[in-house]
Amino acid sequence: MKKTLFYLILLIGILFIPKYSYSQDTPDTTRYETDEIMITATQTEQKIIDIPYSVVRLDKSQWKFEEKNSIDNVLGSVSGLFLENRYGNHDVRISIRGFGSRSNSGIRGVRILLDGIPESEPDGQTRIEALDFEAIGRIELVKGNSSSLYTNAPGGVINFLNDVYFQKPFAISFNEVGQFHLRNNGVKAGYVGSDYLAMATYKYHTYNGYRPHSNDYWNILNSVIRLTPGDRTQLDILGYGALGLIKLPGSLNITEYNKDPYMANPQDISRDTKRISNKGRLALRFNAGLDRNYNNQIELTGYGTMKYFERTAATYRIFDRTGLGGTAKWTNRTAFGERDNELAIGMDVFYQSGPISEFNNINGVKGDVLENQTVEVISNLGFYYSDNFFIVPDKLSLLVTGRYDRVVFNFADQLLGIRSGERIFSDFTPKFALNFKPLPNISFYSSFGYSFDSPAGNELDNYPTSSDPIGLLNPDLKPQKSQNIEVGTKGNLVSSQRRWFNNLLYEVTFFNYNIEDEIVPFEVFGDVFFRNSAKTKRTGVEIGFTLNIYKGLTLQTAYSFSDFKYDQYTAVSIIDVGGNIDTVFQSFSGNIVPSVPKHNASMNLQYNHDITNNLTAYAKVNYRHVSGMYVNDQNSAKTNGYNLVGTTLGLDWRMDKFNLLLYGGLNNITNVKYVGFININSANGRFYEAGEPQNWFMSANFGYTFR
Repeated sequence: MKKTLFYLILLIGILFIPKYSYSQDTPDTTRYETDEIMITATQTEQKIIDIPYSVVRLDKSQWKFEEKNSIDNVLGSVSGLFLENRYGNHDVRISIRGFGSRSNSGIRGVRILLDGIPESEPDGQTRIEALDFEAIGRIELVKGNSSSLYTNAPGGVINFLNDVYFQKPFAISFNEVGQFHLRNNGVKAGYVGSDYLAMATYKYHTYNGYRPHSNDYWNILNSVIRLTPGDRTQLDILGYGALGLIKLPGSLNITEYNKDPYMANPQDISRDTKRISNKGRLALRFNAGLDRNYNNQIELTGYGTMKYFERTAATYRIFDRTGLGGTAKWTNRTAFGERDNELAIGMDVFYQSGPISEFNNINGVKGDVLENQTVEVISNLGFYYSDNFFIVPDKLSLLVTGRYDRVVFNFADQLLGIRSGERIFSDFTPKFALNFKPLPNISFYSSFGYSFDSPAGNELDNYPTSSDPIGLLNPDLKPQKSQNIEVGTKGNLVSSQRRWFNNLLYEVTFFNYNIEDEIVPFEVFGDVFFRNSAKTKRTGVEIGFTLNIYKGLTLQTAYSFSDFKYDQYTAVSIIDVGGNIDTVFQSFSGNIVPSVPKHNASMNLQYNHDITNNLTAYAKVNYRHVSGMYVNDQNSAKTNGYNLVGTTLGLDWRMDKFNLLLYGGLNNITNVKYVGFININSANGRFYEAGEPQNWFMSANFGYTFR
């Protein structure tokens, strides 16, 4: 694999560098777009070409014609990112280099931010119901180990930024319809003055789903107010609210799936398995430059959260949580002669508490019997630093980052008052990275670091055969730690002298992870618990490039190769044999990690054509290949690989101050039946949930600019 990476880098150099030469004596016909794009998810504002690891930034123009029903419609073509979703944005599994693949509910191992503020809870678990891609203006992805900057982020960071990048007041009505009674309707408006701006969106979403008992609806409100009272000060007021319901059809065993992959699990229908969510957040952020040139800058953020959930399964559970959090950061930019140095020091804290009440479930209705009630307090306190020093000016830089985290779980039984539990996880995770730019538009980078990922609150549920079976928290579950090595190259080559193949944006990354005590799910009598495997090895390659073929014709390709195996893993399983409980020891050493495809590839061929000065046509064909995946640690069953093809057509018509955006598409054109979500390590063999069949969508957006 290392040889493959070397030859690929060499091939890129042979094919393109001589034709896109850089010399100060040559007329300036070449632009370096990576030298302009800035990323803030690295805790300091840096250019992509200067960041010594894999990063991606998308802006709203790149998903303007996309269906906005789910995150995989927007991020599905990013290399190294694997997405499995259950009907929209609820229970999305986001996996980066295998981190996040263990979660059967919610997102784990990948830090999710909205405007730089954690959507992830203090224990790292995340749900993204509040995301509205009509409101989002940019998305920043940092792929790979980010534990030296963020808590519980061994897989990376995704920062969704609301759309505050407009210069004129506007109003937009967006209306999307699709098969299976899909409806997305809403409004978006923005106003900008001399020293302030405001943006707000409201969206109503409803969808019957392509399986019985899979309908959902959502009301989502996002708002941003930005005040700039001085040249070097800025105050942001950020708020959102989301209210909705989703019904879950459940996972199927292989017999049920082969009979009808779109049927619902009868047990989930009888239980009326559903989730009712009501969540919101209000945040204030103050940013100030302490000197005229912004060489010293401070940023202070405070926020409060409210989260109310109702979940039905075997019981009816109610979660009522409130949270307070804040961040503080100081950035200093200093020059030592010709050598620039940027230092950032920061801290963040997030405290969340509230009761969890569990009642009997009567066909989806909350019963009168309170079976359990627990008060959960989860907090995280972290301190970090980041220092980026140019050893050779604008050529070679060294980035040193490190973070200390302390995650505390404190649970108390309120029903009987005789059980309580506390677990504390803490660690320091450093990272070192080098970035070398032989040309201003090409870089080679490498990094070495450590990661730390504490268990989530639901992963600490105790199980019958732990070392303290009557305790409230699992005393045996350890945090997941790893050592990470990454090597790669990226670049952007643009030449106005060529009509064909005149723009190439590429990135190639090789990584190797050695993970200790990986946290994996398992079942005991239908209930999900978590345990540690001893050691896991992950090796992989990510390749992504965007090539402008000719005047608006663009090819975008992403490919990921993943070789993830359990190196040492002996698991304890609990089985019921004729009413007798027995303990079985199984060795999974050498087995492949489930729910991660060995090969994950996508290809988009898109064409933009200006019919007139005011009318633009758009067309895209997309292809995706995902290889088969194991469904459990035993590797006793495996899904089939699948290939999906879709197409989109659109028109963008600008008439003075009016704008009409029309687009539509057809997904899964060949109507392939495939497993879209794997319920990992199901004890009763219910691993399978079907992906969406062939379906259409269309949208009409009406906009008006007031100046």
